[in-house]
Amino acid sequence: MELTKEKIKEKALELGFSSCGFAEAGVLETENAFFHNYLQEKRNAAMHYLERNPEKRLDPRLVFEGTRTVIGLLLNYFPSEALPEKDNFIISKDAYGRDYHIVVKERANALISFMKETDANVNAKAYVDSGPVLEKAWARMCGIGWTGKNTLVINPSRGSFHFIAIILTDLLLEPDAPETDHCGNCTRCMDACPTGALEKPFVLNPSLCIAYLTIELKEGIPENLEGKLNGRVYGCDACQDVCPYNRFAIPHELPELLPSETLKSFRKDDWLNLTEDQFNLMFKESSIRRIGYKKLMNNIRSASGSTEIN
Repeated sequence: MELTKEKIKEKALELGFSSCGFAEAGVLETENAFFHNYLQEKRNAAMHYLERNPEKRLDPRLVFEGTRTVIGLLLNYFPSEALPEKDNFIISKDAYGRDYHIVVKERANALISFMKETDANVNAKAYVDSGPVLEKAWARMCGIGWTGKNTLVINPSRGSFHFIAIILTDLLLEPDAPETDHCGNCTRCMDACPTGALEKPFVLNPSLCIAYLTIELKEGIPENLEGKLNGRVYGCDACQDVCPYNRFAIPHELPELLPSETLKSFRKDDWLNLTEDQFNLMFKESSIRRIGYKKLMNNIRSASGSTEIN
């Protein structure tokens, strides 16, 4: 059986992906100047890993030898019901269930297995927030979304609540047309950002971003920003919650991405008294475990204004 893009797309949807697109591998010319300026202006804050292998980040052929086609995939994580915010601390929707790095990578690898079963000569490798791959840029090139003013990928018919997976392969497939910008004059995401991290359209200052502060920043959250967390202790959905395109978001049906009964029952007192043993048990398969108990409790301390936390 010949391995076509139609068969790959059909299998991707069967595996739970909501979108699948294809692009010809090559240098990301549009992102070239932007990315280098981004690094020169130190807009990556403490994310120093972005400074490594800049050439590879702009050309996937240097990442995976023989790459001819880039496959872009979106996996929906929009929940049917958000966790309660009253008398509670807030975590972003992408952390409700099992660690998305694992969930998405498993499905991407399953797609690669299908490709190899159909054509034993195919070589491919999947990336989910891993390796020097500019996932958002390739999502646009694959035609499955554009980078909005909040710097997140927006799909015109499904919104922005999705994870991105990229597959690099030596299989030569007809590319799809890149997606174009549809933000227009809308600035709702910028207006909604509690800390003003979206300093201008398509430009994010990570040192002000709540997602960066609560996940990536190893040090404590700056005191001048603590009052702007609005109860958020892991990630932030403020710019997504107001995006008009998310009115098209359809709740996912993936059990792995649903919150546990324990997480659904948690309220402020439970978070404030969370022990390290409880943390390890509760978040053993969650992306939250990556920041560690100490960082989470520091975030809670900053969001609550309390200094008396276990």
